[in-house]
Amino acid sequence: MPNSTFTLRSPVPVSAEELYAWHARPQAFQRLQPPWEVARVVSQEGAFGTDGHRVAIRTKTVGPLRATWLAEAFDFRPGRGFRDRALTGLFAHWLHTHTFEPNGAGAAHLEDHIEYRLPLGLPGRLLAGRVVRKRLARVFAYRHFITTSDLRRHARFAHRPRLTVAVTGSRGSVGADLVPYLTTAGHTVVRFVTGRAKPPYDDGTRWMPWNPTAPLDPKALDGVDAVIHLAGDNVAEGRWNDAKKRKILDSRTTPTRHLAEAIAAVPTERRPKVFVSASAVGAYGDRGDEVLTEDSALGTGFFADVVRAWESACDPARKSGVRTVNLRIGVVLSLNGGALAKQLLPFKMGLGAVLGSGRQWVPWITSNDLAGAIEHALFTDDLSGAVNAVAPNPVTNRTFTKALGRVLRRPAFFWLPRFALRAMFGAIADEALLASMRAIPAKLLATGYQFDHTELDPALRFLLGR
Repeated sequence: MPNSTFTLRSPVPVSAEELYAWHARPQAFQRLQPPWEVARVVSQEGAFGTDGHRVAIRTKTVGPLRATWLAEAFDFRPGRGFRDRALTGLFAHWLHTHTFEPNGAGAAHLEDHIEYRLPLGLPGRLLAGRVVRKRLARVFAYRHFITTSDLRRHARFAHRPRLTVAVTGSRGSVGADLVPYLTTAGHTVVRFVTGRAKPPYDDGTRWMPWNPTAPLDPKALDGVDAVIHLAGDNVAEGRWNDAKKRKILDSRTTPTRHLAEAIAAVPTERRPKVFVSASAVGAYGDRGDEVLTEDSALGTGFFADVVRAWESACDPARKSGVRTVNLRIGVVLSLNGGALAKQLLPFKMGLGAVLGSGRQWVPWITSNDLAGAIEHALFTDDLSGAVNAVAPNPVTNRTFTKALGRVLRRPAFFWLPRFALRAMFGAIADEALLASMRAIPAKLLATGYQFDHTELDPALRFLLGR
């Protein structure tokens, strides 16, 4: 039975040497993994660039079924490409050739060529051949987009030294995308983590135990160039009672204050130069159709009060002369967690619903654009204070609901009235689900940040592989 083939070729805005270097950096595979594909690295042997480099990957196949791929990389040609083959897995044969071809000054072509053969011979090819080819097309279109986008963004700051970056919340929905984005840019990432120890293989990052409720020893930040603070209690988990509200507030203010105080206590010559701390567009409260920029007044309500205290907790770092950025993050579109991930199952079942009147504005941003915005904040020296981390074109809840149903090819004609949402979710209904925040990223746009996704439909299709 002859092998099948698949090839995709794309231009990229960097040299072939830089394209090769990007693939050689820690967590390149994780960065290239489409969010709708379930795949997890469980072990790794050897180093990239040396024959015998092997990676074991646990993948989802059909329904709850899982399979483990063992892939071996070989035939490394620095600056030009490499190959990998599957030693175990679902395919009877798999040979993947990565080619990086110069295309003039500072440009190259990226080509992925795969020779594969399905199991079971002709029956396997007849049963699954078309499905596999469509899946490969989706996966590699995503991979080429991510590679091109990341390299374009990194190239803006290629003249700046690589950084040592401390990150909290690195295992959350935002951090899961951000860490591979930073490591493939050549930065050293130090994860401040609680609980579970580091993975059983070298993921290219340093792991440091951290107790968010206790003061942080300034020595933990000695020599760190930048701090990115993303940790905080998940507002969407659990009903909003008094205890939950206290947890939301404390999980944002106490760790932030400890980090800011530790940054300020580091000797000036060794002190981090920038502190990027997560915040939220909930700062503006329920504002109807008002267009909200960073110059807009803060609103009223529980979340607005939380943001006031949260951003004020950064003051020790700010007053010590460290450039401090408070990213007022909107609804992050990610399949690693958050609102979109929670909505997928009911929408796929045809149970998508408009919330309340549906006229409330939803300030959204893809996880990919948020990772780029964080890098932009690290290197843009005149960016400080409140920064709206949202896409330029917010939409109403009704528009969002219809768009997600359309992308998933499912009806979305149900309606959940305000009283039902309050009964189901408590106070979070008014603060998050029904509040209208028409926020726009005035500062990001003014400082030259380029979004990959400014419109909702293409963003959802990109994230969902549609």
